[in-house]
Amino acid sequence: MPSVLRSNLPKNDDFSAQYSFAVEYSGPPLNRDIPQVFPVDLRRIPTATVASGSSLPANNLCLRVVQPIAQTSDHTSKKVPPTDLTPEIADRNGAQSSTSSGTLGFSDGLNESNHLSESSDVSYAHCPNPTASNSNQDLPLTDDDDLVSEDSDHDGVPTAIFPEKPVLSDELKKGLCHRCRKKNRFSEKEICIVCGAKYCSKCVLRAMGCMQEGRKCITCVGYRIDESKRELIGKPSRMLRKLLTDDAIKQIMCSEMTCEVNQLPPQLIYVNDRALSMEELVMLQSCPNPPKKIRPGKYWYDKMSGFWGKDGEKPSQIISALLPVGYQIRQDASNGNTNVLINSREITTEELWMLRAAGIHCEGNTHFWVTPDGSYQHEGMNYVMGKLWDKKRVRLLCAALSLPYPSDTANLSNEDVDKNNDKVNSKNVEQSTMNKLLLIGCDQSGTSTIFKQAKILYNVPFSEDEKQSIKVVIQRNLYRYIGILLEGREIFEEDRLIEMQKQNSNESGPSGNSCQVDEKTVLSLSPKLEAFSSWLIQIMASGNLDAIFPAATREYSHLVEELWKDGAFQAIYKRRNELHMLPRVANYFLDHAVEISRIDYEPSEMDILYAEGITSSNGIASMEFSFPKSSQDEYMESSDQNNQSLKYQLIRVHASGLGENCKWLEMFEDVDLVLYCVSLTEYDEYYEDINGTRTNKMLAARTLFECIATHPSLHEKDFLLILNKFDLLEEKIEQSPLTQCEWFHDFNPVFSLHPHSSKSNNNPPLAERAFHYIALKFKSVFSSLTGRKLFVSRATGLEADSIDKALRYGKEIVKWADEKHTVDMNEWSSDSTEPSTSP
Repeated sequence: MPSVLRSNLPKNDDFSAQYSFAVEYSGPPLNRDIPQVFPVDLRRIPTATVASGSSLPANNLCLRVVQPIAQTSDHTSKKVPPTDLTPEIADRNGAQSSTSSGTLGFSDGLNESNHLSESSDVSYAHCPNPTASNSNQDLPLTDDDDLVSEDSDHDGVPTAIFPEKPVLSDELKKGLCHRCRKKNRFSEKEICIVCGAKYCSKCVLRAMGCMQEGRKCITCVGYRIDESKRELIGKPSRMLRKLLTDDAIKQIMCSEMTCEVNQLPPQLIYVNDRALSMEELVMLQSCPNPPKKIRPGKYWYDKMSGFWGKDGEKPSQIISALLPVGYQIRQDASNGNTNVLINSREITTEELWMLRAAGIHCEGNTHFWVTPDGSYQHEGMNYVMGKLWDKKRVRLLCAALSLPYPSDTANLSNEDVDKNNDKVNSKNVEQSTMNKLLLIGCDQSGTSTIFKQAKILYNVPFSEDEKQSIKVVIQRNLYRYIGILLEGREIFEEDRLIEMQKQNSNESGPSGNSCQVDEKTVLSLSPKLEAFSSWLIQIMASGNLDAIFPAATREYSHLVEELWKDGAFQAIYKRRNELHMLPRVANYFLDHAVEISRIDYEPSEMDILYAEGITSSNGIASMEFSFPKSSQDEYMESSDQNNQSLKYQLIRVHASGLGENCKWLEMFEDVDLVLYCVSLTEYDEYYEDINGTRTNKMLAARTLFECIATHPSLHEKDFLLILNKFDLLEEKIEQSPLTQCEWFHDFNPVFSLHPHSSKSNNNPPLAERAFHYIALKFKSVFSSLTGRKLFVSRATGLEADSIDKALRYGKEIVKWADEKHTVDMNEWSSDSTEPSTSP
């Protein structure tokens, strides 16, 4: 940091100068921000001319007020609206030479002594009142002489609430990525829907981040989209389909379509010379037959017949009639010149040809009334001459002249429109009241099992694609289990040979050799099965087991059935408990190996529930459900019974799909409850990373929990801790103490001297004590990080009742939060000053 030193030499007749030089600062770091000086463009300094008082009365001097310069970037500069200053306000403010807001003012005693340049380019802003002057004091001036309103664009149409970012001026050559600047003209690129920047597959996720508002650059978040790219909204590209999972794409497209800033700005849409409000735009888009491809601009709308078109053009569509939008239609709305009017609008030449084709006489200045069903009559006459749309020639001519023809939903009455609007509103209310539950946890914590159990429990069917994917996963896992058993056969054979050699060394005679041969043949396979075993072990070692499915089911199903019936394989299967690589669920599938290996196998609900790896490890899965009425609901209040139809959405996300530092959690900032799942059996289990570092799984679960609980997107959300696999903890804790985890080193429960004398709550089993201890540990961590209460529930993923109780507990937590928010709002809006007497 340079430090400027100045020196002034004494003045004399021969020499007088001032100088300064900079020295780099090398001291300790400063504890405050260093002020920055921005250069000033002299051409942008506003000036004013001397007001001439000769042409104005002395007491009615209308002064022009110049707004101060505000620091803005070039692409966000706005313009100040011109209005007129009333004489009363001019008199009231004339005595002030300057305002507190920095606005320049002039007194009545202006004269030529005010040194203001008359030749400079001047931009004026007239203030109709002092409030308006102060409200615009932060708006920057531009070099334009013609100033328009801050809330208007170049066409005089008011802009939307959100700012519009200008389209990127593409100075790069075609085919270049706007981030890495590498040239690949024929590769796919993702386009930002705001600025139009293009990114290759390697840069799109870095440039667009978590896409909380859709496919936008990080710097474009919060800006309105480019209207020319509105057709891309909600339509994923092939690049995204290759990079992300289907659930992630669905979530991004949903955010892109429902994000507030991406919605069509109603202020930019004029119908019959009146800008739409948000309610009118929603009504227009949700009517039975809405306008197609509506874009910012000016339109005309015939409310009686439903004709719709761009201002100054012929009708392009027939929409639902009798919608209360816009003013009355103008006679020259479509720039017709035929002297024939339909519902007070002069029709175009193409429409006149259509009427003549329908056999309607249109001589002279004829005025018609046309209703939504096509009935026409002369204006002022109560006699229906016929129906326009019943004539076949009209339909053919409309197609030839590119004129609209009504659809079946266009001819609805006003009552039908109101009913349809009520349906749309009720649907929107239903979507707004949907509660979202985020289910998350580390690998092998049981989130996949809980998600599948919830789908089965609440009758959410699996799609055909999901069933086919589940079938492939189950059959692939079956081959993996068989491969582990066949690898164990080699270990068992080596152990048997070593044992027989020791036995033969103590015994003599041919009986030992015959015994060795007999014992060795117990684990021997036939040549066909031996070749199949070698092939399967080699495929597993190479890591290509996933690549051979589903073709392997068709080719090797008969070998699996033959292998299962072989006595050697059954001998191996009896010793499966000695193979630690074989998971517990393998017993369930190996018992049904012949049935599962067949081509026509269809997985049952229990097969789906026990299967491993159903959902993608880095993907997102979601389901919508409602809680069925249980026996406990009979004691609920009537208000709770009415809420039984509330919809819930369960979103399951694997920890590996959250990215570094859980950055993808920004996508779930609208969830109502976070369900964090922890396996109770992980306290003595470890995993190794790519560097060979061993980490305790329970400590890893705590680290992830701390990261999620302190994430800015979830800092006010309620958390429900689900301690899963309690049944396995009961079997494990007797052989493996809880103190093997360094976090639980102080677990030392006190037992009764007479443990079997009573079954009271004062002497719970060891697994119950461990559950409460682990829950208390997580509660302490959560309280220290957030200062809030952590809810805890015990669960066993394979038991439906256990999962139902945990999710219903989550429903009650959401309900408590809503009631608390309602009470807080009532207390805030109350006018009572008395202290509350409630506990």
